[in-house]
Amino acid sequence: MFGSFIEKDVKGNHTYVPNDEGENTSTWEFPHKLITNDGFRYARVLQTVAYIAVDEDAYGQPIVEKWDIYSHRQMA
Repeated sequence: MFGSFIEKDVKGNHTYVPNDEGENTSTWEFPHKLITNDGFRYARVLQTVAYIAVDEDAYGQPIVEKWDIYSHRQMA
């Protein structure tokens, strides 16, 4: 299953796919990969918000941004 949404702040349209890399090693669970121009970012996409791993800290833990989203669509 994959999906798409629009981020409220910049009105950007984004597409995501399932995370096919197995278990996450951090305390965060990222069941999705957000497709970007240069690859992907790990993500957790819910109905009205998305949590995006934008970097990692010195301890290897993700730095996460919370995005408000709308027009969330899931496709099989």
